[in-house]
Amino acid sequence: MTLTLAAAFAPYEELARQLIAHATDSDDGSHDIAHILRVFRNAMRIHATEGGNGEVLTAAVLLHDCVSVEKNSPLRAQASRLAADKASGILTGMGWEKAAIEAVAHAITTHSFSANIQPETLEAKILQDADRLDAIGMVGAARCFYIAGRMGSGLYDPIDPLAKERALDDKSFAIDHFEVKLFKLADGFQTEAGRALAGERHERLKQIRDMFLDEIQG
Repeated sequence: MTLTLAAAFAPYEELARQLIAHATDSDDGSHDIAHILRVFRNAMRIHATEGGNGEVLTAAVLLHDCVSVEKNSPLRAQASRLAADKASGILTGMGWEKAAIEAVAHAITTHSFSANIQPETLEAKILQDADRLDAIGMVGAARCFYIAGRMGSGLYDPIDPLAKERALDDKSFAIDHFEVKLFKLADGFQTEAGRALAGERHERLKQIRDMFLDEIQG
């Protein structure tokens, strides 16, 4: 299974073979190996236009979720730093040079929306864009509803689904998360290639929300 999966990370399949076992440490289907692969493909699309160090970028993609912290955990804002620390240890054990390890760690630390740290390197900017692309569009909507179910949230407030007379509450209602976070993501992309992809997926996300509301309001 690992060899077949590693091949999906071509041309960095050998690096993937070494790191896949460390990539995820939870049963969260929104941050599983399929998510890692989607982020890699997003990253490679951006990398093809923007450039950067592909090996550093791939290692950062493979290890960016190597420490799992649930969305409702008080430690959520620290998740990317914890993952960066763990990734640094893994790469040190593999004999990577200090500068490359630091580049991977910086990309991992800054990729997270919750961490709110500005990425400084091209690889870090690409990882942040690639990860956020997976939070919008059709996949982003699917992940939103999946996580809501995992956290025990409802789909929407049946009395006031648009939150016209109440405060938005995405811990209680999945559809509120579109306004609270998902619709804001497209404005924060770091690279030109990432922004172009984000614009397309943002439009899809709005269509999904609008179709959802149309169906529940009759």
